[in-house]
Amino acid sequence: MLAMTPPPSKKSSDMLPIGTVAMRVGISVSAIHFYERSGLVSSERNKAGHRRFRRAAIRRLSFIRFAQSLGYTLDEIGQQLATLPTDSAPSEQDWQRLASQFSTELDERIAGLTRLREKLDGCIGCGCLSLERCAVFNADDRAETLGLGPRFLLGDSPADLDR
Repeated sequence: MLAMTPPPSKKSSDMLPIGTVAMRVGISVSAIHFYERSGLVSSERNKAGHRRFRRAAIRRLSFIRFAQSLGYTLDEIGQQLATLPTDSAPSEQDWQRLASQFSTELDERIAGLTRLREKLDGCIGCGCLSLERCAVFNADDRAETLGLGPRFLLGDSPADLDR
């Protein structure tokens, strides 16, 4: 009589080796190790001591990869991911909440990049007065009264100087 091998438990079948996860996400195994050390993703060890990742790690790592390509720091990405469960796959509501917050931040970044593109060849309100145009837009460094930094890139305008 043949011995019947029980089917693998759902938990073990949902666990993937690090090489499979790396291949699915398109990143190196060493990158996954780095993200794990950074607390952005977690693994469990099997009986042989090999790292195993839940399938949900693919989504987290894909998000990390994409967010980094948009210029987000690991700290910023970690803050976003902290809103998701770490021990199970996020629900659709979890992802919608993260997407909504991320979308708002992306809109702000797009607006900032648009302002940068529009002002790049002119005054940015930094107070350097090195361009002739700056003397027109920011005569006598009046933008200083609006706060620190490149005021016109941060959203202020020369019209704000007259308020």
